[in-house]
Amino acid sequence: MDKPYIEIDGFCPICQSAARFHAQDSWLRDSFICSGCGSIPRERAIFAVVEMLHPNWRDLQIHETSPTMRAASLKLRTECPGYTYSYYHERMSLGSTHPQQGYRCENIEKMTFEDEYFDLFLSQDVFEHIFNPNAAIKEIVRVLKQGGSTIMTVPLVRKNLPSERRALMRSDGSILNLKPPEYHGNPIDEKGALVTFDWGYDITAYLSDHSKFPSWIVYLDDISRGIRAQYIEVVIVQKLTPPSFS
Repeated sequence: MDKPYIEIDGFCPICQSAARFHAQDSWLRDSFICSGCGSIPRERAIFAVVEMLHPNWRDLQIHETSPTMRAASLKLRTECPGYTYSYYHERMSLGSTHPQQGYRCENIEKMTFEDEYFDLFLSQDVFEHIFNPNAAIKEIVRVLKQGGSTIMTVPLVRKNLPSERRALMRSDGSILNLKPPEYHGNPIDEKGALVTFDWGYDITAYLSDHSKFPSWIVYLDDISRGIRAQYIEVVIVQKLTPPSFS
């Protein structure tokens, strides 16, 4: 076996124990693996932020959209009684349950959940695949309780440059690609998920503008916890109650 590109001993925030992190190449985002839970850096980063902002996460109502059921998502599903998850399947009715796999069908741009139901709404590498992210963030804050948060990983590939749309959906349902099509992995579709946006740091302004709530980015770099890689920023929007001046 080839010598790893990097291999260190540390502490995994998901395993909550000592672990060895190793990568076979320099693209750490997908290859810097925890020997215990198999997590990758962005999964450790988002879970570290959840623990930091919501240390009582086991007692919360949490929903995650389109998870890959491993590492952070699996820990939440196992240890949080209020954790639920969903995927969008175009041949299923919204709000229905898949008869074999048991997941709920939801379109993040138009969800069937009641208002102010969740304390925490999570997504990992989902927002770069949404055709109408303005509708999605409005729906997310609708289903969040006052004081709740949405915490997401989004590859901010544009960094300081303005975010750019890569694809849009026409009124007839067809897709117009504005750039050469690019696909990422999809947990329920082997064809993958089309990338619709190349986001930059201005995603916070976009989310705040459409949600009407504050948004910010947390960037963690802590190799002792296996949190080091390209594009592992964690984006947060919090549904804060406006102050009263009466």
